[in-house]
Amino acid sequence: MTIHSETTQSPPQAKPAVRARGGPADRQRTPWEFILPALVPLFLITIGPLIFLYYISMTDYELGTALSDARWVGLDNYARLFSGKDPQFWSAVVNTIWLAVVATAIELVLGFGIALLVDSFSDRMKGLLVAILMLPMVVTPVIVGLVWKLMMNSEHGVINWLLGHFGMRPAWLGPDLSLASVMIVEVWQWTPFAALILLAGLSSLPTEPHEAAAIDGASGWQSLIYVTLPLLMPVILLAALLRLIDVLKIFDVIFIMTGGGPGSSTETLAIHSYRLGFYFTGWIGRASATAVVLAILTTAVAIIMIVRLQRVYQER
Repeated sequence: MTIHSETTQSPPQAKPAVRARGGPADRQRTPWEFILPALVPLFLITIGPLIFLYYISMTDYELGTALSDARWVGLDNYARLFSGKDPQFWSAVVNTIWLAVVATAIELVLGFGIALLVDSFSDRMKGLLVAILMLPMVVTPVIVGLVWKLMMNSEHGVINWLLGHFGMRPAWLGPDLSLASVMIVEVWQWTPFAALILLAGLSSLPTEPHEAAAIDGASGWQSLIYVTLPLLMPVILLAALLRLIDVLKIFDVIFIMTGGGPGSSTETLAIHSYRLGFYFTGWIGRASATAVVLAILTTAVAIIMIVRLQRVYQER
């Protein structure tokens, strides 16, 4: 009987991996290679026109003339705006800031109340209410302006028809109420936007702080003021930031409802820029300077709100 001894063979040694091209040293440029194709269109679409806008704002270019005929005037267009030679400019600044601050504040207050109300319903009912809230936002602003202009007509509008039963027929689009009328339309269309953002914030809040407040004997109002609002502050600031930026550059609703009038009662910076460039005079250089001022104002507001938002996050 032959006994065969088993020989143990070691597994074949793995060959050392050959370093392929494109290793860590070669991949240092990869992020930029991915980002660059997106940066080039971004520059052409946004940064390029902004640079052109700044350039035009320092010339006396007028509509209908060749760009090569435009004369460099430096900061003269800006000096004309701020020196009072353009009296409608400061009126437009006041109207813009007033409309942005008041409309945003009303939207946040009403939106917070709506968010609290919707949050108290069941999940199925929340879905239905959210769908209803989105309806004003999906309507084109031009259509919104047309509908509200018809409704606010002092002679044949449905609003004055209803108020006429109580002996009231206000001139909604007159010089005294036109800015308030625009504000009403803005609040009607965009309060749901603030409500949806705040509703999302309410849904993400932890329940433990509210439970602890209830154990300590806090009432519902105290829990709202001292627990819910502080926890929700970052979301409130975010909603305020988005709405302020949007209202500062409002154009379409005002253009359709009042055209900036009567007189300059609803003339914002965006409307003033349009009037300078395309409506009365064709002064594209001065219109561009007004647009630059609006861009700087919007950027300054955004920076202030972002800094405040970062501080709130750091304090938490």
